[in-house]
Amino acid sequence: MRKISKLSLVAAVAVAGFSTANAQPLEEAIKNVEVSGSVVYRYDNFHNDNDYLQNGNSDSGKNNYKVGLNLSSKVNDYVKFNSRFIVGQEGSLGFASLDAKDDGDTSVDVELSQAYFGFTAIPNTIVNVGKQGLTTPYTVATDINGNEQTGTGILSLTTVGPVTVALGGFNQTNLDKTPDVNGGLGVKGTTALIDGTENTYVAALMGDLDFVKLEAWYLNLEDTFDTFTLAAAGKFDLAENANIGLEARYVQLNFDDQRQKDLGLAEDKNSMFRFAVDGKVSIVNARVAYTKTGKDGGLTALDQDAKNTSLGWAISSNGIADADYWQAALGADILDNLNFTAHYGNLKADGSNKGTINNVYLGGIDASLVGEEIKLQEVYGQLTYKMSKNLTTYVRYGNYEQKIGGDKAIDQDRGRIQVAYTF
Repeated sequence: MRKISKLSLVAAVAVAGFSTANAQPLEEAIKNVEVSGSVVYRYDNFHNDNDYLQNGNSDSGKNNYKVGLNLSSKVNDYVKFNSRFIVGQEGSLGFASLDAKDDGDTSVDVELSQAYFGFTAIPNTIVNVGKQGLTTPYTVATDINGNEQTGTGILSLTTVGPVTVALGGFNQTNLDKTPDVNGGLGVKGTTALIDGTENTYVAALMGDLDFVKLEAWYLNLEDTFDTFTLAAAGKFDLAENANIGLEARYVQLNFDDQRQKDLGLAEDKNSMFRFAVDGKVSIVNARVAYTKTGKDGGLTALDQDAKNTSLGWAISSNGIADADYWQAALGADILDNLNFTAHYGNLKADGSNKGTINNVYLGGIDASLVGEEIKLQEVYGQLTYKMSKNLTTYVRYGNYEQKIGGDKAIDQDRGRIQVAYTF
């Protein structure tokens, strides 16, 4: 963030409102205002050669836009006001998507996604009160590229030495607005699972031991589920131009009995374990990750970009039971600011347990698909150009294939161009 002397129109209007209410000069109010944000444009073009799950071949071309503006104002020595405005999709706070093939150009609405006060009067503690991002490994509080989860309530963070304790409660959220749990398979998740008026409680214990970071999380969504997370991650320097990163993560989520019955599931338990290794030696970067989901269910996150699930491009492990998911990436810096990386993903899931989320979804399309094995595979390359510290663009192209019971359901060529500016 940075202090400014010249504000954008939105920022100026907001600050002017504060100054009028407090009868102080605009110039004085601007002194304590910090502004940051992002502007992202993305164009996706997908072609399905074989797509019987969606009734025939199809092409799509979509212009996607998302603008985020953060305003922070110092109220006094112990209080700070924070707000965030989104130009994007209503409700989910993700990209505003305009279909270039079927619709003409149109405008996009502006939403206030966050408005909360941060209190720092207690030593080593910050307490956030109001409408704020849900900062958990199950959700994404702020994302320049996708959906965001928010809630109204209280979150406190207390740090003593290397240990941080988090406690929070929220009486409403937008968790019911996230449009999907699993993008590749198409499982519609949170709208069926969650009521945004239910209370949400969270507790966490985090430790930063320099060489390793440890996390333990608990989250309860009233009348819906209980879940916990255990994670450890570390990064180590092997040489002057060589480093390696390691991560191990386990998540377990259990539905309440009534919610399990409402969803038509055989068991209430969902789980996920992931082990990942990444590193860089000179100009070469690489990553390998393995994810295993539980035999009764694999729903472990409320956004497919959250830490508690594994996401490639089209493939996500979230919501798929009994899945083995391998991810690999290998790349190199062509120039200091130009990188090319090739990505591979392969997911196989035993569908014999018919009472899982993925089988309930497939049964709604075609009853003969229930119980069949699922195979997902993708290969894509990405060329990333970092023109400056605050301007990055990439071009991505690849293929995604989906088989159910040995029959090809989707064979999709995928292309994307993205430009992201942050300030």
